[in-house]
Amino acid sequence: QVQLVESGGGLVQAGGSLRLSCEASARTDRRYAMGWFRQAPGKEREFVAAINWGGGITYFADSVKGRFTISRDNAKNTVYLQMNGLKPEDTAVYLCAAGRAAAMNADLYDYWGQGTQVTVSS
Repeated sequence: QVQLVESGGGLVQAGGSLRLSCEASARTDRRYAMGWFRQAPGKEREFVAAINWGGGITYFADSVKGRFTISRDNAKNTVYLQMNGLKPEDTAVYLCAAGRAAAMNADLYDYWGQGTQVTVSS
């Protein structure tokens, strides 16, 4: 069992930046890919970014390309989402997930965090 805890959310003005962190509770022998998803009120959960275990493969949703970056530090069991140029439409609960492969499909992730709220004011 892997527990994931997100942090770093908050309120920021449009154009600002935030850095989200997701820490896994314990080291495991399994090499998990990690993903970030987000869910706004009344909307379905959507893919944001993903990274493979080695960090050399990343994927981004078109809506965040060029503004967000994803990285990881396996020694710290932590994955990061650096968000720059934030827009009001980025407002959502951001959730991290651990899974078998870096993918845009949420069904491929086995473990989920509780999420951290990001609010971008105009």
